Amino acid sequence: MESPELPPVLRGGQPQGARAQRSLDPHLDRYAERTAGMTASEIRALFSVASRPEVVSLAGGMPNLAALPMESLAAEVARLVTADGQTALQYGSAHGVPELREQIVEVMALEGISAHPDDVVVTVGSQMALDTVTRIFCDPGDVIIAEAPSYVGALGSFAAYQAEVVHVSMDDEGLVPDDLRDALEAAERAGKRVKFLYTIPNFHNPGGVTLAVRRRAEVLDICARHGVLVIEDNPYGLLGFDNQIYPALRADDPDNVIYLGSFSKIFASGLRVGWALAPHAVREKLVLASESATLCPPTFNQLLVSRYLATHDWKGQIKSYREVYRERRDAMLGSLEQHMPAGCEWTRPDGGFYVWLTAPEGVDTKAMLPRAITKRVAYVSGTAFHANGSGSRQMRLSFCYPTPDRIREGVRRLGGVLQDELELLNTFGTVRPPTLGGPQAPSPDTA
Repeated sequence: MESPELPPVLRGGQPQGARAQRSLDPHLDRYAERTAGMTASEIRALFSVASRPEVVSLAGGMPNLAALPMESLAAEVARLVTADGQTALQYGSAHGVPELREQIVEVMALEGISAHPDDVVVTVGSQMALDTVTRIFCDPGDVIIAEAPSYVGALGSFAAYQAEVVHVSMDDEGLVPDDLRDALEAAERAGKRVKFLYTIPNFHNPGGVTLAVRRRAEVLDICARHGVLVIEDNPYGLLGFDNQIYPALRADDPDNVIYLGSFSKIFASGLRVGWALAPHAVREKLVLASESATLCPPTFNQLLVSRYLATHDWKGQIKSYREVYRERRDAMLGSLEQHMPAGCEWTRPDGGFYVWLTAPEGVDTKAMLPRAITKRVAYVSGTAFHANGSGSRQMRLSFCYPTPDRIREGVRRLGGVLQDELELLNTFGTVRPPTLGGPQAPSPDTA
């Protein structure tokens, strides 16, 4: 007697199509395994409400573009199309426009970097550069060391390529070298492969702190001793409020550091022009990987950035940005001192876009967010910036976009929300919802 034919079985032990039949997504069984790490932010729906004008959003990291010379840029766009439209509107090289790569070398020289234009790869924003670097280096199960907290867009890319993120702590002087050393030694004892350290050394997103100059050489030395690459993500490095420009890690170790840069924060984020500076052999892999992903970055956008750098006082524009953001930073810090309940702590950034606030014990900023939006103020919960879902007492506050008066009003509202939360905790105690691990996909609200 013949045995009945058994249905095909999935990895989970369920018949083919069984999961899809119970899901709203008929393609569920067809996705690659790595898509399990791709989850949309559950706060995205809340931020559709937070975008309303009556809500003060201290959440998104959008640069303030009011200081840009719009009329001059409009004329530059017209000249670009009229004079060079045949080139600007055509396909280009995955490597990037040569004249822009030369100008990028000049920009990086402000941070002490000596580089050749051939080793610069232009990308569609630095997010693409980060994703491409992860793609060419990480196999499933490889370990990436990252600060706690870390940039949500990085954590999303790491999860998409099925890498394991090990967090190391920061203090007011940035990444703690002893914790980095301990993490690397622990990974080696466990037989795990650490591919790179991902770090935002200057005006950290979301932490708002800067890696102390005296620690930089030690961090590089620790990574070199353990054979670990360093990915230096530095979109904010030229936005120091006291005209302070810190030396890039890449300047001290060009053979073991891949530097990621962007024009999103120092010119215009909507153009999506970033870059990677990599050792020569790595550069070839980056170009090939970029070519397979996008064929080429937009030539028009690159040429517009190049013309802006060539014809405008871009250093003066960065100075204007610094002054705008310093005024907003001061408004936020002053308001936090005035309105935050006892027990709150926060960082005091000397550049960049963000303040990292820690609420008193028992407060869950993720659970509190809907109540904050009801009171017409928004922030990003700290859980978005940890691969393991921790950070529930923290929140990121962005001061880059709202006016100083809006910042003051937003912080006043937030102080009231926190005070109400503490009164509830005092009355009913702490009821903490289960922590859901795993990073979320980035969005303009969490950038």
